[in-house]
Amino acid sequence: MAPTGVPWAPGLWRACNLLMSAFFALAAVVQVNDPDAEFWVVVYMIPALLTLLVGFNPLVTGNFIWKSVSVIHMLICVLWAGGLAYHFLRHAQQSILNEEEGSLESTLLINGLFAVKTFCR
Repeated sequence: MAPTGVPWAPGLWRACNLLMSAFFALAAVVQVNDPDAEFWVVVYMIPALLTLLVGFNPLVTGNFIWKSVSVIHMLICVLWAGGLAYHFLRHAQQSILNEEEGSLESTLLINGLFAVKTFCR
């Protein structure tokens, strides 16, 4: 969290976490038309709930359960994104970002990196 000498920093930190929680929740809601929507709803709702908890109580990041869920989700997203990158870079006919799988990989990387940012505050 930000230094305590700046009075508005904790409020800004909470607002950013609540905004990102809303973003991840919205991303989970719009998965309705996806053929594997159940999977993506879980992928988006985990960081939505984690950042919501941080928005309400920034000290929750010291909790063992919060840390465990965050680390496990982060590892799964980063490893899966790495596996997708390896697979699609080997078998790509055109730019990987033109394929649906390329955007899915970007989603996993964003998800994993945001978990790292929240975890390593």
